[in-house]
Amino acid sequence: MLETAVRLMQSGVTPSVSDVAEAAEVSRATAYRYFPSQAAMIQAAVDEALGPIFGWASASRDAERRVLELIAFSYPRMAQYEATHRAALLLALRQWAERRAGTLGTEAPIVRGNRKALLRNALAPLQGTVSGQAFDKVEQSLSLIFGIEAIIVLRDIWGLDGEEAREVAVWAAHALVRTAIVEAAAGDVVSPAQGSSENAASRPRRKSSDAAVRQAR
Repeated sequence: MLETAVRLMQSGVTPSVSDVAEAAEVSRATAYRYFPSQAAMIQAAVDEALGPIFGWASASRDAERRVLELIAFSYPRMAQYEATHRAALLLALRQWAERRAGTLGTEAPIVRGNRKALLRNALAPLQGTVSGQAFDKVEQSLSLIFGIEAIIVLRDIWGLDGEEAREVAVWAAHALVRTAIVEAAAGDVVSPAQGSSENAASRPRRKSSDAAVRQAR
């Protein structure tokens, strides 16, 4: 049934549990025993599509290299199952709209967030090198270029193919991680007490950081 669900999603369909049961030639009762809701079924299909990515590991102790390795490893797989990920995103957006309208009912929400653990693993060498706040910021920034949303933007809006999209993601990841490392080396790490405010004391550090970034380039 899981293979059938993935096959239907890859064809551009967001199937219901009943659709999968019919296509797999099993009873609805059997299908609902394995997948109590459409969200549970699509969640399982996405996990199946991501498969090998969950087992990704790197022997490198360099955060920048690890992030680039993760993107190089993951993007082809995400592109291969792009339709499946789009179907999951479509369901998540529908549930969001129904939740706001108060019409979602008891349907279990689809859970999205696999990228958080993967990015945290890739960035592990940065811990202790940059502040906790800076680490969170890098992790959150990378989540904007690592996932189906980034692929959709690069393919649908910019018309890039899978390899071109991967190259853009690698370039952006390099810039983000390198900036965090340079800023940490320059002492331009904003403490939690400072928040996001720009005061006179912080401006000189920002200028020195900008110079360091230019030197790194």
